[in-house]
Amino acid sequence: MKHRILQAGRLLPFLEQRLATEYDLHRLADEADPDAFLARHGAAFTGLVTSAGGAGAPTALIAALPALRVISSFGVGLDKIDLAAARERGIAVGYTPDVLNDCVADTAFALLLDVARRTAEADRFVRAGRWAAGAGFGLGRKVSGARLGIVGLGRIGQTIARRAGGFDMDVRYHSRRPVAGVPWAHEPALLELARWADFLIVITAGGPETRHLIDAGVLEALGPRGFLVNVARGSVIDEAALVRALAERRIAGAGLDVFEREPQVPAELLALDNVVLLPHIASATEETRQAMAQRVLDNLAAFFAEGRPLSAAA
Repeated sequence: MKHRILQAGRLLPFLEQRLATEYDLHRLADEADPDAFLARHGAAFTGLVTSAGGAGAPTALIAALPALRVISSFGVGLDKIDLAAARERGIAVGYTPDVLNDCVADTAFALLLDVARRTAEADRFVRAGRWAAGAGFGLGRKVSGARLGIVGLGRIGQTIARRAGGFDMDVRYHSRRPVAGVPWAHEPALLELARWADFLIVITAGGPETRHLIDAGVLEALGPRGFLVNVARGSVIDEAALVRALAERRIAGAGLDVFEREPQVPAELLALDNVVLLPHIASATEETRQAMAQRVLDNLAAFFAEGRPLSAAA
């Protein structure tokens, strides 16, 4: 007998096909009234597949699945999963760390280079015919040899720091406690890191503990020649404060892959040239998404075979 799995939200076609082949899969998105369906059939499911950037596993969904034993999430973020509720009921949680480190780090540097050297802005300048009309474009900022501050030095943060070595950047990081065995300097005060940095990359976890960690005070410390890059979660930055800082040129610019109310982006940001905006695509390469999908499957298989996902959330 196949294990009965509920799928919350849409996933990659490849992953949905494999799940449907290997399990008794039901997609909650196919139901006209999901709440009514869960009330009738929620007790039949032992597994839940979801995504970090989509439905997640909120308290109400976990409560509607009384036989749930395992959650396998497509993504590295855990802020949309009620981990406390899962722990209380002994539900294992799997996610997809490590396989996306390189692509998220690459995207962080793509944003850093773009906002510093103004490449997307220059592309718009050329397409608008302004270069051909004789207008001057202006200067960007040098990246090589600059000071890079990293907020959060987990797996991805360390990958970003290693990338910075190729640009001869001076790297420091901020986290609640120093990370053992790394060559970069720990800065215990976030404001001091912002004052020191030319570029500040945010790659800390989301959730209530880090909500608006990057606030008006941090942006003020970063200053009119400092750049901000966010490849973490939109909630980590006070978006209203960031909009004001960019509009008033109190920071030099920003590169953003995530936003507070995705997919809604503040209209004020859309009107600014000193910010680069991406639609949450830091891990969106064919290779990485394939690897993430495989880890979702591996987590389920490992749990049903051995009682623990291959990549289990702490």
